[in-house]
Amino acid sequence: MSRLLRQWLRAEHYVADENLAAARATLESLLQHEPGHTEGRLLLASILLGQEHLREAVAQLLLAAATPPEIPGLLAKLTQALFRLGETVAARDCLEHPSIEHCEDGATLMKLAHTHQMLGAHARALALMDRARALGHDNPEFRYFRSLQLQFNGRVMEAERELESCLKMGPSFGRASLALARLRRQTPEHHHLDYIRAALVNVDPGSEDHAGFEFAQFKELDDLGRLDEAWAALVRANAIMFGRVGHDGEREARHFDALRELCSHEFVNGGQLSAAVGPQPIFIIGLPRSGTTLLERILSNHAQIATAGELPDFPRQLRFVADVHGHAIVDDRLLERAPALDYREIGRRYLAQSQWRANGSACYIDKLPPNFMLAGLIHRALPRAPILHMRRDAMDVCFSNWKALFGESYGYSYQLDALAAHYRRYARLVRHWRAVMPNAVLDVDYAELVADPERTTRKVLAFCGLPWQPGCCDIAANPAPVSTLSSAQVREPIHRRSLGEWRRYQAQFAPLYAKLEDL
Repeated sequence: MSRLLRQWLRAEHYVADENLAAARATLESLLQHEPGHTEGRLLLASILLGQEHLREAVAQLLLAAATPPEIPGLLAKLTQALFRLGETVAARDCLEHPSIEHCEDGATLMKLAHTHQMLGAHARALALMDRARALGHDNPEFRYFRSLQLQFNGRVMEAERELESCLKMGPSFGRASLALARLRRQTPEHHHLDYIRAALVNVDPGSEDHAGFEFAQFKELDDLGRLDEAWAALVRANAIMFGRVGHDGEREARHFDALRELCSHEFVNGGQLSAAVGPQPIFIIGLPRSGTTLLERILSNHAQIATAGELPDFPRQLRFVADVHGHAIVDDRLLERAPALDYREIGRRYLAQSQWRANGSACYIDKLPPNFMLAGLIHRALPRAPILHMRRDAMDVCFSNWKALFGESYGYSYQLDALAAHYRRYARLVRHWRAVMPNAVLDVDYAELVADPERTTRKVLAFCGLPWQPGCCDIAANPAPVSTLSSAQVREPIHRRSLGEWRRYQAQFAPLYAKLEDL
């Protein structure tokens, strides 16, 4: 057995025993003798994250990316790790490695496709999935994820067929059933209620599949006008997810209070206005399901604006500079370090990791709804960047959140009291942003946008310093991929159907209305 193999096995043993200090020392010794050992750098990066050393972990990944491995499976692991820690440029470079063209392993191609999807390269993600399928890779999960890529790329009819084939393969798959229900309005002649109810008999109680089938049942019953049954299904769906995910309202309140305390007028407006070099971002913020995707589709019809999707880039560069690993938008340790951070460096790193997304355009849209929490920090780091806040009627946006399956994200949305409390905290924080940086944030009212798209869009473009361009409001003609929950709906012409949608359940929603009617 070679010395390097002995060191590798010893490091794995230390990790299994949770002796991270010894594992780190062993791997550092191994990498001194074999600097191109990709698996060693990946494992060392993971250990460093466990020891709360984010920047050192990133450094290890970048060393691995400097001499990327020839093995596609390792490339897949490396690119996903790079993306998760905010190194999108290095991840993209690794995805160009010639060995990927010769990969004949379907599971590896799927992993690479997921990285392309996370980077917003949906056409390339679908192409890799098609290669995997041609190699014989096939199971319900594969068909589900391929259906999403078909939908994101605008091939909705094919996506529907793929979802139907996924559900015929046997095991329960609640998310697939919900995705199928959302693709079109169900009718008495065309619905899937019999399938859903049969699946509910066999599904694992309390699982996410269980919730998915209940959300799907709500959608189809709602389409058919069977409102009492629909509401009952929605209550069951949300109860399942709240039991799984939960929500710490006290912690959220503490974080929102800390953001307001930190972000005084002097703090948020203390950024240095340097010369604009390269494409510049336009931020769209707001609650999920508030119309952010609609605004993005309108603006990305403009010749000078590219769409980049829901980017994690700003939160990740904020965490890099703070040297605080985590997946939440904010947490206690990040907020502790936030006052002393170098915001100019955050802005520089953000642009370095995101400007490629403009693809030749002068501007690109960064549409991550929960960035509403970071609006003050964004303005401090990037004082030139316009921030567009999408504002929607409180009851409409709460209803839209209540009927959505967000997985483990947005836990507040699965319980009505938590939803009401979250909305009040959000509204208070947004009022604070208007007060401390009135010239940096533009409120865009959803009802006004759908009632008079051209007038509202002209106002938005003027705020962004861009001229009006005919055709912006024709979102049905926008060919760009879209990967949000509304990916099927936003390919239709602008409509007003969702205005006042919650009133179908006015009696059931009365307790929520009572908590929000004063706003």
